[in-house]
Amino acid sequence: MRKARLPGDPPVEITLRRSARARRYSLRVSGLDGRVTLTLPPRGSAAEALDFARHREAWIRGVLAAQGAAVPVAPGAELPFEGRLLTVTGAPVRAPRIEGRALLVPEADPGRTGLRVATFLKAAARLRLAEASGRHAEALGRPVGRITLRDTRSRWGSCAASGGLMYSWRLVMAPPEVLDYVAAHEVAHLAEMNHSPAFWAVVARLCPDHARHRRWLRREGAGLHRYRFDD
Repeated sequence: MRKARLPGDPPVEITLRRSARARRYSLRVSGLDGRVTLTLPPRGSAAEALDFARHREAWIRGVLAAQGAAVPVAPGAELPFEGRLLTVTGAPVRAPRIEGRALLVPEADPGRTGLRVATFLKAAARLRLAEASGRHAEALGRPVGRITLRDTRSRWGSCAASGGLMYSWRLVMAPPEVLDYVAAHEVAHLAEMNHSPAFWAVVARLCPDHARHRRWLRREGAGLHRYRFDD
């Protein structure tokens, strides 16, 4: 997929995507991470597509402004970890670590800060999600398969028929009880591979306050996708 930019302050990056099913040019701004996608029909030209986007620049910027700006993870940025904001701070450390309200990162080569922080978050997420999944699975009396982490945009977790669980590693930025709810939700699928009343009864047994945590994700979850780690 080709990338293009609308100039301005700030510039807006657009992903051009050609679709065999498209009949006209169309724009989409992701509600999760603010990514702008411009879809072209099979015979559409990139020049016409960009002209289409330029005529709708005010709409694009309006949607992005309503969502909140993307936050590049770099020294000085504030980043949520387990529901509390930490300030990313350059320090004479070899690997990221938390001290008080600071997330210390190696001060050398600040251009790699985002990638280093993402690695730190993924490791923390794996530990916490493996523990929560194992605990809920033991309570349910079901075995857990392989646990994988991804940077998903459409869902926070999933459960395969084989018993494998997939989670978004960005859950480690949410309050711990929200992460625990998502683990309970996916483990409950080991018993009920659906969203029936029987499934929700299992979720309630594993996580009695699940409704409150679901509301937090609906209200605040999209904000976790504002943080950009691609240096």
